[in-house]
Amino acid sequence: MDGWIGAGRVRAREDGRALEIVVDGLTTQAKYYKPLIYEFFRKEWRGARPAWGDYAVEIRMEYTGDPPWLDLDNLAKAILDSLKGYAFHDDAQVQRLLVERHAGERERISVRITPASA
Repeated sequence: MDGWIGAGRVRAREDGRALEIVVDGLTTQAKYYKPLIYEFFRKEWRGARPAWGDYAVEIRMEYTGDPPWLDLDNLAKAILDSLKGYAFHDDAQVQRLLVERHAGERERISVRITPASA
């Protein structure tokens, strides 16, 4: 994966105007993701600083086997909270939010953040 930062469970990269984040593995506890992603950004991220304006955020949870019992709204809230101060100043800047659950080849969460005008 070209341009990715991070060697642990969380990786991120800037792809043009987009910020992409991947978290390997799933848990049914949405609150687990907030400190995990926050610590990644605090310790490892040296990318662009947050900006003002509206953003579009896409969150895709991929699972294998049976879908996990995880409320997507709780997952979205935990992820958005962890990105405050890194991807945007406040999650009130999120103009469009798409959260999906799909069967996949591996368990992971992918996040893509773009300016809403893009």
